[in-house]
Amino acid sequence: MTPIFIGSEIYRGSSYGAWHPLHIPRVSTVMDLSRALGWLPPSQYRTSPRAKPRALTLFHTPDYIAALQQAEATQRVDDDTRARHGLGSTANPVFPEMYRRPATGAGGVMLAAELVRDGGIVHVPGGGTHHAMASYANGFCYLNDPVLCLLSLRQLGLARIAYVDIDAHHCDGVEAALTGASDMLMISVHEERRWPFTGALDDDGGGRALNLPVPRGLNDTEMRTILQRLILPALERFDPDAIVLQCGSDAIEEDPLSRLSLSNNAHAEVAVALTALAPRLIVLGGGGYNPWSVARCWTRVWGALNGWAVQGHIPEGAAQVLEGLRWNRRAAGRNPPEAWRSTLIDPPHEGPVRTEITDRIDHLRRRLPRARQLRETAS
Repeated sequence: MTPIFIGSEIYRGSSYGAWHPLHIPRVSTVMDLSRALGWLPPSQYRTSPRAKPRALTLFHTPDYIAALQQAEATQRVDDDTRARHGLGSTANPVFPEMYRRPATGAGGVMLAAELVRDGGIVHVPGGGTHHAMASYANGFCYLNDPVLCLLSLRQLGLARIAYVDIDAHHCDGVEAALTGASDMLMISVHEERRWPFTGALDDDGGGRALNLPVPRGLNDTEMRTILQRLILPALERFDPDAIVLQCGSDAIEEDPLSRLSLSNNAHAEVAVALTALAPRLIVLGGGGYNPWSVARCWTRVWGALNGWAVQGHIPEGAAQVLEGLRWNRRAAGRNPPEAWRSTLIDPPHEGPVRTEITDRIDHLRRRLPRARQLRETAS
């Protein structure tokens, strides 16, 4: 089936505030860049609906949804609400679309679940907010759309659902939500000693999670090793009906909020590899705080899901999209390298595979029989 892209114009001009890492354009640039490349025909595009409050209570508490709506309406949060729900903090500030924007992301992933009911691939770059808790905003995330996606797939009657997360930050909100879920398997690859400081190697989420914290400087060769020796074997044993991939681009070398060193080749390689392991695949966005690397990564992933690529310099219209980006928070943003503005594919970041990574993979591989047991339980 032809892959579907879910987007929305709400992301254009919507910002968490001038000093927040998410002040940069992301999804709108992916849409513009994909269209400029001829990769987003109307037949493959769907506009994301906004999830209704009742739909959001599939995971979130009614009190929290009401508080989030009230904060958007009044553009203020009192001390009690801030303490109870995490709204109005530095990480999760008050801004004009603080309910409508995440509710649109949630609506997009819930629509994606419906679209893959009978099989298929859907890309939702506005999704991936994996830190939010049931009644608490957390880590730039107001709603946990990955959890809403997983629960929506379950409501459709799917027996085994796998969640793979390659964001630089551990998916603490997803792991908390999946505790006790016998029909779910979670795999997370994330930077060690990085906020939120969860997802330790021996944290198994009650036997249903494989957490692989990795050291600084993770390269493409190491990510390929993780894919081939851990992610793919675990998924093959679990035999999922559906896979949800959180494809945060903050693990790319130029991102300011991590110290990993992947190229966008790694993200495309993971996404394509997962297409062969389940009849249904939903690819989300996630972290990513360099506007050029986010746009190029998620557009590259969308192209890879369709079997499209552009080597060397991109066409002039696509280059103009990247030329129009501004990022004054970093020196590189004020004078971006030419490749950020004129190419889509990163140079490979290959390198040695460190023993500390292979040792951790081996440690988790010894637990893979639990994944087999999980498959039998879920069936």
